[in-house]
Amino acid sequence: MIKIWAKTLKNKKITANEIVVFDGKYDENDFDEYVRTVCHELDLPTPVVLSSHASNFTQFNISRFKASDFVEYVDFDELTLENCKV
Repeated sequence: MIKIWAKTLKNKKITANEIVVFDGKYDENDFDEYVRTVCHELDLPTPVVLSSHASNFTQFNISRFKASDFVEYVDFDELTLENCKV
């Protein structure tokens, strides 16, 4: 089971957050699907997912998306995805 804590930040303050739970083991190849699901849960547009985002999440259990990573306008500075290990 994978738990991802997603939070949006504006001026270094959390504006929205949610923990999304996925069944099965973490797979780096499915990282873009995790991001799409998390964004759907938070009602956000999906950012451009690069391999560096996936590798940061795999190596450091955290990945950050800046507002410039989104094609559409977003009203926050950063979307952070953090792996909640139990």
